[in-house]
Amino acid sequence: MKTPDTARAAAAAISRRSPHTVMRLARLGALHQSRLSFMRVLTRRMAAESWRFARPHFRFDDAGVGRAVYTATTPMRTYSLVAFGHDLPDAQRSDRVIAEAWDATFTLVDGVPSAADLDRLAGQVPYQEAGRVGAGELCLARANKSARLWRQVVDALAAGRQPDLASLAEVGYLMRTTAVYGSGKFGAADYQMIADRPEMSTPFQAEMLTVYLIRVFVRDLVNHLARAEGGAAAAELDPALATRIGIGNSTGLGMAPFLINHPRLLNNWIDARETAIARVRARPTARAEEADLFRGLVAAIGAAQPHWPAAHPIQGAKQAALGADLARLDAHLQTADLIADMPWDRLMDWAANALSEEGQELVASLMLEPYGALVDDLAATMADRDPPPRIDGAMTVGTLRRRLAAAYDWALAVDWTAPAAAARAWYVSAEKREPRLGERYEEPIAAYEQPLAPGRDVAAADRALADWPDDAPVADFLLSHPAHRHSVRRIQNAAPYSEIRDNTIAKDFVAIDMLRAKLSFFGATRFDPRSDRWVRICMFAGAPSPADLCSANADCWVYAAGALCATAPSSNILSVR
Repeated sequence: MKTPDTARAAAAAISRRSPHTVMRLARLGALHQSRLSFMRVLTRRMAAESWRFARPHFRFDDAGVGRAVYTATTPMRTYSLVAFGHDLPDAQRSDRVIAEAWDATFTLVDGVPSAADLDRLAGQVPYQEAGRVGAGELCLARANKSARLWRQVVDALAAGRQPDLASLAEVGYLMRTTAVYGSGKFGAADYQMIADRPEMSTPFQAEMLTVYLIRVFVRDLVNHLARAEGGAAAAELDPALATRIGIGNSTGLGMAPFLINHPRLLNNWIDARETAIARVRARPTARAEEADLFRGLVAAIGAAQPHWPAAHPIQGAKQAALGADLARLDAHLQTADLIADMPWDRLMDWAANALSEEGQELVASLMLEPYGALVDDLAATMADRDPPPRIDGAMTVGTLRRRLAAAYDWALAVDWTAPAAAARAWYVSAEKREPRLGERYEEPIAAYEQPLAPGRDVAAADRALADWPDDAPVADFLLSHPAHRHSVRRIQNAAPYSEIRDNTIAKDFVAIDMLRAKLSFFGATRFDPRSDRWVRICMFAGAPSPADLCSANADCWVYAAGALCATAPSSNILSVR
């Protein structure tokens, strides 16, 4: 244990955790949301900058067919969500990406749309992929009503009463998005067109704003339909209940390749989180209020965690491990000193030996909460604004080989000739137009394989390099072996956290770990896998409405806010994931 005499010297020596520890799939699949998650970055900024919100247009019939416009005005510009409601028969409602109709469709407009813009978008947005938006639009999205909850809530409100609290808690949302597209998809503006704007400097801020405004629209639409059915006797959804409700999402294998295909972005995300953790660990002491906040969060999560969804065996096992971890952590905190002698570094050391990866990563996220002034600036470092990397043909083979050995030692240790090491293959389904993970030795898919096994491909490049002299230029090697261009580019641009250090085509590969990692950075809650390949989540559950948003509640909404934030409604009891 470090003593007070050595605390200052130790603080200077705290470094980020090793990629060998952090970048394993099992640990990535245990990440939790944190202060650096993109939803929370957005709500903090909206509150700090006093964004103004309005609903200049809302016109729907009694079946929910119509259009609405919601505006969010920053100190510099305005963004507008254009929403279209549709009368979708139950038989056509599907979460699949290949669906052709939805209950609601949306686009986020850069600016305020004119009447002509609305008419143009009405002819395009409802068709999603089959339509086209333009450079004035930033996102394209669609959503479906919850089959379990929507009708129940409308009927209750129409009858003049509030919906059942238990049902709201069980489902968590009234609508769930099936896609939120941005960054140049289907004609929308490329991210580079908005990357220099302060409010878009953190990744996925346009998409998060789209979802936040969709949540406002959903509340307004359910109230409108209740009035249409119940007339003057209808009730409006209680604001405290509306705060509990988020936007659902169903996410499958289509998201998993993102982390492989964007190594620099992945590095920036993990680097920011690890830097934040290291900064907090280096604190020589903590104030009593900082320790109390941490203890309060642990207690709130301990009370909520038994109620988190755990229908699938994968999640059930994680829930059991985390439940045991929380019990151990609670017992440890009864006597642990969180004030002196580098308390957070000692706590992380204790967690590494006493808790599962689930518990360790929860502790790491919660440690950041008292230290916004110390870590929040890192959100601005998480984007990747550089042009795509080019291959350095002048680099020598010797230099390339040394970089390969340093960054991909984990890949070189795998026996890629073993059937279990290459049992899977990624491909795109012609019928469903979605990424799929097939069985290489059971299906005729090898010819359609996507390059989503960087470990195997880098190991193959290493074998091809074996007979080349150290002083040969990489350009000469690639002239003879052009198939290794993509691997050479990865090797040359490898960063500490840019690569998942596991086999993504192994027989025991669990794709849900990749989804969990990405969704944790979004800030998703209610992580609810339905298989090892797709998951349901909730977004912005507990977030204050635009009318209530302020600096006092812009962050703590993601936890049991009623217990920890004096300005939050007391009924706002939420899960952290």
